[in-house]
Amino acid sequence: MDVDMEQTAVGQFQTLVRYNNPVLVVKHVDKKTGPADLEMKRPQTAGALLDTKKETEEILNSILPPRCWEEEGQLWQQTVSSTPATRQDVINLQEMLDTRLQQTQARETGICPIRRELYSQCFDEIIRQVTINCSERGLLLLRIRDEIAMSMEAYETLYCSSVAFGMRKALQAHEEKEMLRERVKTLESDKEVLEDMIADMKLKNEQAERRNAELRASEEKKYQEEVAFLKKTNTQLKAQLEGITAPKK
Repeated sequence: MDVDMEQTAVGQFQTLVRYNNPVLVVKHVDKKTGPADLEMKRPQTAGALLDTKKETEEILNSILPPRCWEEEGQLWQQTVSSTPATRQDVINLQEMLDTRLQQTQARETGICPIRRELYSQCFDEIIRQVTINCSERGLLLLRIRDEIAMSMEAYETLYCSSVAFGMRKALQAHEEKEMLRERVKTLESDKEVLEDMIADMKLKNEQAERRNAELRASEEKKYQEEVAFLKKTNTQLKAQLEGITAPKK
C-alpha cells in the first residue's frame, strides 16, 4: 500500500480511537451480472494476514466495529488496534483531546455536539485500552457507555418533545395574539363609527338648540312688540277716554 493512499484513507476518519492500518477489500465485479463475492485481502506490501480469531480482537471488533469506505473504486476496511497502550499513549490522548477541542472550537459549557463527539471518541479509546488488558473491565465499560448513550437519547427525546410543545404553545399564543389584534381592530372600527355617530348627534343637537334659541328669540321679540303695541294702544285709549269724560269749561 502506498503511504500517500494510506494517509488519505486514515485522514478520512479523524478520530481519537487508535486503529490499525487500512486493509484493502478486493471487489470482483462482473460487468454482466454486477458485483460478485467480496474478498478480504492484504496489500502485498502489508505482510501476512493477522490472526482475527483472538478473543481480545473479537471483543474489540464487537465493541468498536471495523470502518469501511470506498475510494477510487476500491473498498477499504480498518479495524481497531489491539496494541496495548502505554502511559505516554494516555498522555498523548489527553493532548489530542485538548487540541481537537480547540481546533473545532467546541463550547466549554452547555449543549455542544462537537464536544460530545470528541469525548465519546476519547471514552471509546479508553475502553479499547482497558479491554486489551482486561476484557471483563472493557465489557463493563461498554455497558456503562451504552447506558450513558441511552440516557442521552432519552434526554434528547425529552428535549425535542419539550421544544415541540413549546413551539406549539408559541404558535397557539401567536394565533391568539392575531385573533386579539383582529378583535382590537374591530373594536377600534366600532369605536370610530360610534364616535362619528356621537359627533353627528352633537352637531344635530347644536343645530336644534340654535334653531330653538332663534325661535325663542323671535317669539320673545314678537311678544315684546305685541306688549308694547298693546300698552301704546291702551295709553291712547286711556287718553281719549279721559278727554271725553273730562268736564268742559
